[in-house]
Amino acid sequence: MRVLVVKMSSFGDVIHTLPAVTDLKTLIPEVEIDWVVEEAFTDIVRLHFGVDRVIPVAIRRWRSSWITSLGEIARFRRQLREKEYDIIIDAQGLLKSALVSWVAKGSIHGLDAASIKEAIACSFYQQTHAVAKSQHAVTRVRQLFSDTFEYELTDLPAGCGLAVDQPQNESKPRLLFLHGTTWSTKHWPEEYWCELAIKAADQGFQILLPHGDDLELQRADRIAERIPNNVTVLARASIGQLAEQMSSCAGVVTVDTGLGHLAAALDVPLVAIYGATDPKLTGPYGSVQSVLVSDHLPCIPCLKKDCQFQKGEEYSSIHPPCYQKISPEVVFDKLSEVISKRVMDD
Repeated sequence: MRVLVVKMSSFGDVIHTLPAVTDLKTLIPEVEIDWVVEEAFTDIVRLHFGVDRVIPVAIRRWRSSWITSLGEIARFRRQLREKEYDIIIDAQGLLKSALVSWVAKGSIHGLDAASIKEAIACSFYQQTHAVAKSQHAVTRVRQLFSDTFEYELTDLPAGCGLAVDQPQNESKPRLLFLHGTTWSTKHWPEEYWCELAIKAADQGFQILLPHGDDLELQRADRIAERIPNNVTVLARASIGQLAEQMSSCAGVVTVDTGLGHLAAALDVPLVAIYGATDPKLTGPYGSVQSVLVSDHLPCIPCLKKDCQFQKGEEYSSIHPPCYQKISPEVVFDKLSEVISKRVMDD
C-alpha cells in the first residue's frame, strides 16, 4: 500500500503528526509512506523510521515571488505525481493542503466539515471523517489515521518514531533552555532565565542555549555573561542537530515554541511555560513533562501577540504579567521533579 501524508506546517503541527505515522507503520508494516512537508521541517520527518520519501514544499518561500518560483513549482508538481497512491491523507485541513493533495494521484481522505479548520478543503476529498475538535491535536490526527486505515488504537502508546543519534556522554548533566519564540507575549522574562540558569549551575548542570536569529543570540549571550563557566551558547544548528543535542540532555525548559514540541516528542524531561497561549489542545505531548500555566489574570490566555499591559503597571513589575507566578523557583522545582521521575522510570 502506498500512502501520501500531507502535513506541511507548522513545526508543532508536524511534530503532532508523528505518532499517527508511527501507529500506521506499526500496525501495517508493509505500508510505503511518503510525506509532503515544508522545506524547513524536512530534517525531522526524515528521522522518522516509517517515512520512505520526503517531498519538500516551499509555499512559504514561493508566496514572496510566485513568478520567479514557477520552475520550482513545476518540479514539485512532477515529483508529487511520480507515484499513484492508494490513499492520500490531508492531515492539515487547510485549503492549501487540500490543493496539494488534489494535485497528487490517489484517493484523498480528510476531516469532515464539522471537524476541519477550513471547510472548503472538504470539497477536494473523496472521503471525510468526523474527529472531535475538543481533543488534543495528537489524538485528533491519530484518530483521523485510524478511521482512514480502519485499525483500532486501543492502548497503543503515542510514539514519535524518531531515530536520533545521541552525542557522547558529557562530564556534566546538561539542560537545554529554549528561550526563543515568536510573539512577545510568549517570552518568559529574560531576568527569569538568568535566575534559572544560576540555580541550575549551582546544582551542577551545564546549560545549553540555542538560537535561531540575531535577537535570540544576543539574549543567549546576555544570559551566558552572568555565569560564563556553566553556560554554552550553541552554534546555529539545524533542527536535526538540535534534536541530537536534546536527546542527550537531562531536561529541557521551553516557552511556547516548536522546539518544545520536539523535546516532548523525544521524551526528554520537559517543563513548558505558557502565559498568553493555551496548551490544552496544542501543547507539548510527552510522557515526562510539566506544563506551567498562569491563571491569576482574567485575560489569560489572551492569544494575542502584544500584551495589553505596559511594564511596571499595577499587576506586576514582571512583563508580561501573566508570568509573575511562574518564577524561576517554581520552574526549577518542576524541572527537578520531571528529571527525578525519568530516573525512577529508567
